[in-house]
Amino acid sequence: MARLVAIDYGNKRTGLAVTDPLQLIATALETVPTHTLLDRLKAYVAAEPVEGFVVGWPTNTDGTDTHTTAPVRGLIKKLKTMFPEQTVHQHDERFTSRMALQSMIAGGTSKKDRREKGNIDMVSATIILQSFMESKTNVQ
Repeated sequence: MARLVAIDYGNKRTGLAVTDPLQLIATALETVPTHTLLDRLKAYVAAEPVEGFVVGWPTNTDGTDTHTTAPVRGLIKKLKTMFPEQTVHQHDERFTSRMALQSMIAGGTSKKDRREKGNIDMVSATIILQSFMESKTNVQ
């Protein structure tokens, strides 16, 4: 089985997380500058078998688009073009940044590390991926 890669897209930084090859556990991978995201994904797909991508889908609590929704739509379109062999899934990312911060606090992460927004982006991507995997398990 191949890995899933989660993407928590941001205008400046993008958090990435991956599953293990059996797709049981989601783990933070890294945070990359958004302008380097596609090159980083190409390199990762060349090095590891990847089944698909899970992209955090940004919406407001009432379901309307956010300022990031249009760029994420563009990213999804590029992913489908650049990686036709991999599936691209959208998954609700509402509240993941808040959940990431709470999880970092609960895990004893220092204030200094919590202030580093890239760390929150990575943890958010991990939460998106874990939530996606749980939703697949509940459907089957």
